[in-house]
Amino acid sequence: MSATAAPAVDPLLSVEQVNTFYGPVQVHFDLSFTVGRGQIVCLLGGNASGKSTTMKILLGLVKPASGTVRFNGEPITGLRTPLIVRRGVGSVPEARRLFGDMTVRENLLMGAFSRKDQKAIAEDLDRVLTQFPKLAERLTQRAGTLSGGEQQMVAMARALMGRPRLICMDEPTMGLSPLWVDRVLDLIATINREGTTVFMVEQNASLALEIAHHAYVLQTGRIILDGPASELRADPRIRDAYLGGQEAA
Repeated sequence: MSATAAPAVDPLLSVEQVNTFYGPVQVHFDLSFTVGRGQIVCLLGGNASGKSTTMKILLGLVKPASGTVRFNGEPITGLRTPLIVRRGVGSVPEARRLFGDMTVRENLLMGAFSRKDQKAIAEDLDRVLTQFPKLAERLTQRAGTLSGGEQQMVAMARALMGRPRLICMDEPTMGLSPLWVDRVLDLIATINREGTTVFMVEQNASLALEIAHHAYVLQTGRIILDGPASELRADPRIRDAYLGGQEAA
């Protein structure tokens, strides 16, 4: 479950001096970080750190008061979510957010909603079912009847159906059994090895750092630590970064 790719230095995603408010409450303070092409980058933080709002900004769900988000060198700050997806940003949202009454197949095809190339979509469906063979056995099953781990696989495969350059994953191990946590992290590492950059928001620091190349620690809207994941795993300050606050973001 260890990362094998060399850290990339060319930024695919850049967050530059972002300040965010909910009414009078400031959530981010000059937030800046980058995600290199080919990397798994994790954003760690406890409650009230601003992790969830960070993800919402990247996906166009929240507009910052100031600052810039760039994807592949182009600003995407304030764009609507469908436009961001079309540019190559996929999403695996917190709690998966599947269409429970739709089949697994229908959920997967929703990931290709912005595409028109039906032949390529069919080929990609075959490809993700090869990557996630368990889903091939569940294609006609309603997504809401799957286990939590199986639903997470559907959410990840759905994101891949959009052919993203970057997948943003919000708490991908939340609520899963220890066995499924390991399987999901293995799948994330595999997706990355096959060419997709991954940005992952996580509270489970020890496990996230096992597969990440680089990590940032967010506390009350500020980056307080960052560096190669292998170095942060041994840093005693990582534990301290999880000791305060209640999530307000």
